[in-house]
Amino acid sequence: MHRFANPARFLNIARPLTGWLFWLGLILLLTGAFCGLFVTPPDYLQGETVRILYIHVPAAWLGMAGWGGIAVAALMQLVWRHPLAAVAGQAIAAPGALFTAICLATGSIWGRPTWGTWWEWDGRMTSMLVLLFLYLGYIALASASARQAQGGVSPTTAIFGLVGAINIPIINRSVVWWNSLHQGPSITMRGSSIDMALLWPLGLTLVGFTLLFGAIVLMRMRTILAEAKVEARMQRMARG
Repeated sequence: MHRFANPARFLNIARPLTGWLFWLGLILLLTGAFCGLFVTPPDYLQGETVRILYIHVPAAWLGMAGWGGIAVAALMQLVWRHPLAAVAGQAIAAPGALFTAICLATGSIWGRPTWGTWWEWDGRMTSMLVLLFLYLGYIALASASARQAQGGVSPTTAIFGLVGAINIPIINRSVVWWNSLHQGPSITMRGSSIDMALLWPLGLTLVGFTLLFGAIVLMRMRTILAEAKVEARMQRMARG
């Protein structure tokens, strides 16, 4: 990974890759959303409301995967002192928080006709809300330490990112550990409980949202590096 520690080398790869991820992700997302809305049949129990899964499930996945990325970046920053790890963690935080908020919002909208309530303090919903608060705390810590850490995040913020990762397995297993209104795992290593007539567009939106997430992270990393470069130039001019 230290091959990409040089910002110039990283940018040479990130610039073209950002466009490829964005446009391919957008095509897959729109295709999957169109098929999920207009091609697949309604669910025999939930009717048309089941179609929100094509946004809700990818948002939940990216909310958790985003914090996983923060934890990996924090580990690389603390153990291997990778110079871009702090930048990566800061870049992931905002889109991760956004998708976590989308997950909570779509889950609430889905829950109203299905459960008869907008919100229930069950294990899955509560742990996802905790994840959103963790993101907001991380963003606040990273913002407060950005100047001192030269555009990245401080070791304290990286430790926060590692500790917060404890919540990820709690989210994943919450529907198994606690009695909950939320349905159990629908997709596991042993298969899926979702009928294939409804399942296949989910793969398109899942991959599409993931590629868009990657494009957003790369764009934010490029922006952070550019801002750090401008700030360093301004400091040199001020000293001169």
